[in-house]
Amino acid sequence: MQHQIVSREQWLEARIALLEKEKAFSKAQDRMSAEKRALPWVKVEKNYVFDSPSGKVTLSDLFNGRSQLFIKHFMLAPGQDKPCFGCSLVVDHIDGILRHLENNGVSYVSVARAPIAEIEATRKAMGWNFPWVSSFNSDFNYDFDVSFTAEERETGTAFYNYKHGDPGIDDLSGGSVFYKDDEGQIYHTYSAFGRGDEQFLGVYGFFDVMPKGRNENGPHFNLGDWARLKETSGRRDNPAMHSREQAADCACSAQN
Repeated sequence: MQHQIVSREQWLEARIALLEKEKAFSKAQDRMSAEKRALPWVKVEKNYVFDSPSGKVTLSDLFNGRSQLFIKHFMLAPGQDKPCFGCSLVVDHIDGILRHLENNGVSYVSVARAPIAEIEATRKAMGWNFPWVSSFNSDFNYDFDVSFTAEERETGTAFYNYKHGDPGIDDLSGGSVFYKDDEGQIYHTYSAFGRGDEQFLGVYGFFDVMPKGRNENGPHFNLGDWARLKETSGRRDNPAMHSREQAADCACSAQN
């Protein structure tokens, strides 16, 4: 993109004009955030049980004494040899902010369908410390629309990002929010998928003000153009791929 070169005074004039638009955008974003919090809630009736490194835990246990819970729906299917690099990029943000979430009453847990032994091997290899549990023996992923049966895919009845179709893969990503009241009742309050999940991907806030922006110009036209798993960090010629072919099978291809 060719940019106009101007004097400092001309730049300041343009910057102040843009500031007014930024302020309007921030206020609109505040209103949208308030609408998200104002959504009606759904009572969680099923007793979901997960596998953790220390044994069986319930959805209620995942709150860990707090009233708010954020669950990252992580794409790690049984037998998958590498984690989804899009999900990996998201959770790479978490260890540094986890104590701040917890100090403000929010517990954070990642959930994947892989067995807990496979999850633990991945977590240790990646150096992550946040809580991560397995829904391998649970309906949780299917009930919250991030895992799909073969029949749902074949018939195009799988439901992801609030529409039906064939998602092209058995597991996709997202984020869900839950609240537990003083009586212990749990409510599902919010979920986001696809590009809606970008609000939890803090690195984009930096890229969006850089001269090259997100720099997702091909071959995949998404974060697959630049994101790397930790073990390949710095190797510019070797994108970190999902264990299956990224362009076809990674949720990053369905972010629009």
